[in-house]
Amino acid sequence: MDGDGIVVGIAAVFAGTTVLFTVLAAVYQPFLLLFAAIFGAATYLLWYHASGSLGERVKRTAGSARRRRNAAAGGPRDFEGFGPGRRAAEATGERARGAGGRSDGRRRPGGRGPDANALTRSEAYRRLGLDPGADQAAVKAAYRERVKAAHPDTDSGDREEFKEINRAYERLRD
Repeated sequence: MDGDGIVVGIAAVFAGTTVLFTVLAAVYQPFLLLFAAIFGAATYLLWYHASGSLGERVKRTAGSARRRRNAAAGGPRDFEGFGPGRRAAEATGERARGAGGRSDGRRRPGGRGPDANALTRSEAYRRLGLDPGADQAAVKAAYRERVKAAHPDTDSGDREEFKEINRAYERLRD
């Protein structure tokens, strides 16, 4: 985004050149329409780039081609990075593979899609070590305590337990 002002400026110069060649072609020589078309195409591409649409389209096209190539070759899945983006990608990946769907095909209340791992409120309270009906402050405190102990990046961390604690907290936040 830092260089967008320069790209827009260059696109404006190219647009002016396109108009100039179009006028000159109408007055003097129709052959100049060829140059007007070339500058017009360049203007379009520059504007498309400055708006951000070109970069998004290239990323989308390249990403889908890479995924198709890896799937066809049986190769590794794309690396999704660290943090919330990776967790979101893993969640959608699990749903796409069918690991998160309910056996009866029904949707969860609230329109969030199928989820076989949905806990009842009483199970969620048990998972966090709370009595049913605990207030939000107690839920939050218990969640923070449990998640620190079960986080996969710690020595004693357990990924599955960490996921269960997060599911329980999300259930009680609703």
